Amino acid sequence: MTIRLGSSTSGARGAREARTLLGILRLVFGSMALLTPDRLVRRIEGPEADSPAATYAFRMFGIRTVLLGRSLLATEEPGLAAALREAPIIHASDTVTATVLTATGRVPRRTGLSLMCVSGLNTVLALVAGRDMPPEATGER
Repeated sequence: MTIRLGSSTSGARGAREARTLLGILRLVFGSMALLTPDRLVRRIEGPEADSPAATYAFRMFGIRTVLLGRSLLATEEPGLAAALREAPIIHASDTVTATVLTATGRVPRRTGLSLMCVSGLNTVLALVAGRDMPPEATGER
């Protein structure tokens, strides 16, 4: 399957493709955070890391992300419009957090750059996916 964002004559197809890709990414990363949080903690904090608080945070992030991914992949779910409205805010917040952690040296530079790239990509996908929102969901007439 090839996904080319914005490749169609109407922006709606590109927006749907972005929404689908973002939903899939959320399901994958959310499942990883939910099912293998200790592995993710070690990737960020080093091989000897043992942080119950970070494990807890990853599991919270994981379930939130899985549920948001499910909402984005739904075609007629009432929560779809809300998911499309909230996605840019959620991902922009993640991008800012990754940037601050990297800039302040609180995570290794390579790890921080990876986090920034993933969060930045998700932010762009969320913005593009929002173009697929029905006008009534945005308050437009």
